[in-house]
Amino acid sequence: MFSGAVEAAPEDAVAGDELEPYRELFAAFARGRRAPETITVVGNAPLPQDPDRARLIDDSDLVLRMTTFALDEFGGPPCYGRRTNVVVVHRGVLASPHTFADYKSRLYLLAEPGRMHWEPEWLPPWWPEDLGFLPIPNRPVVRPLGLLLGLDPERAVWATTGTLAVYLCVRLFPAAKIRIAGFSIVDNPEQTRFEHAWGGDVEVTVDHKLRAESALLRSWHDEGRIEILR
Repeated sequence: MFSGAVEAAPEDAVAGDELEPYRELFAAFARGRRAPETITVVGNAPLPQDPDRARLIDDSDLVLRMTTFALDEFGGPPCYGRRTNVVVVHRGVLASPHTFADYKSRLYLLAEPGRMHWEPEWLPPWWPEDLGFLPIPNRPVVRPLGLLLGLDPERAVWATTGTLAVYLCVRLFPAAKIRIAGFSIVDNPEQTRFEHAWGGDVEVTVDHKLRAESALLRSWHDEGRIEILR
């Protein structure tokens, strides 16, 4: 059984030191280049028009988005906001027009939990040649999150990119106000396909356990660790 706590697993005693460079980098890309006080993680699920939500997202000190994300178009309805400081991707990403737009002004994190099992070290041929990225470390981040979710570390199962991004923010900045938006798994953990705000829907792969992720996110909301924007 998982719990709502976000402390690292016992074997992860040095994780704090290992994650300090990530904390500094996040701050460097945040508004004012300081430790962010407000963070919003925007998932890929479609969102209805809401100018207040879009304003909250864009007014955040730090905004994380992932994979095939959507942005509000200029002159279009306010739904997702436009501010993007950190992008979390994986090697199999189907890039939207926004994924690598203005990439030189953003921090790119590469989620690679499959490297613990079978995933080869390769990048798609359309990846920008001069784009640097920082892998999200598996031992101090992906593995402890999996243990919180009750996942067997010997099996090729891991959290979705969105939940991984939220967990990383909670670990790095526990005192910040952290909001999440566009996370359909909170209310619909039984879905078998992910509907995306940009592009077609995709199948929920067998390496994800959405009910455990949904329960963990809701527990963090109940404890006041995160706020859920709908």
